[in-house]
Amino acid sequence: MTKASNHALPASNVIRSLHKQVILDSTSKPKTSMSELPPFRTDPGFRYLQSPTPDWQFGDGLRTNTPLGKQWKADEEEEFQVFDPAKEEPRDLYKLMTSGITPRPVAFVSTIAKDGTPNLAPFSYFSMCNHNPPMISVSVNNRGKNPKDTARAILDTKEFTVNIISESFVEAANFTSVEAPFEVDEWIGSGLTREPSTIVKPPRVRESGFSLECELYQSVPLAPPATPDEPTSYLIIGLIKLIHVRNAVLDHTKRVVDPSKLRPVARMGDITYSTLGDSFRIPRPQWESVKGDYNVQS
Repeated sequence: MTKASNHALPASNVIRSLHKQVILDSTSKPKTSMSELPPFRTDPGFRYLQSPTPDWQFGDGLRTNTPLGKQWKADEEEEFQVFDPAKEEPRDLYKLMTSGITPRPVAFVSTIAKDGTPNLAPFSYFSMCNHNPPMISVSVNNRGKNPKDTARAILDTKEFTVNIISESFVEAANFTSVEAPFEVDEWIGSGLTREPSTIVKPPRVRESGFSLECELYQSVPLAPPATPDEPTSYLIIGLIKLIHVRNAVLDHTKRVVDPSKLRPVARMGDITYSTLGDSFRIPRPQWESVKGDYNVQS
């Protein structure tokens, strides 16, 4: 790999290969089509393991006494590529950022336009942004210079639902990402079921195990600094009014979701989705237990 320099390299030189990449299996043999891949597993695929470095101690930083840590340290020798967003094409930045900022949860958003047209679409620029009051954020890119159907409907009606996508209906959900004309109802092509909401007008997705009824709390137009009056997307902040959770995905307390039962999917780069895999738990340090270590260091 080329060593880092003072000059940023065009992203197109580095990530254009995404268009040509082949899918690899565990033995790194190239697969030329999806039909040659192993079938999807039926087991949950979610389990708890020990953390990567369970004996980590105060001030250790990156431990190199494990194969993972040793290799990660060795990779530093390859230096870094530097990308200057001001010199990159937006499409190349999209490919680079969506391949590096992963995994991303997916908001499956249901809206009804002010003329009554329903819309259903997935968005991976999505996150929980507060719990008191409960809020989520979804960013919706424009289509050209105009807001997409989802953003337009939310800005006009101030209502929407967000539904979490599980493995069992991901293909149906993915269908709704089609760039269809405004008047087209994506629900029909997906074959998914409209479930009436309790407070807002847009329906929730009955197949979803975790759905949120939301009202618009705030919208923020996002625009390039050079053209502040020409937004390229809208950041939508939704206030959660109701949460619908399937009993079948709750844990034994009936107050918390069991991830092995919800089986949510996430987005990676390119057209890749991911599922939950190995997980581990790391307790949050308590100040009373670590402040003595700071005193020793000082």
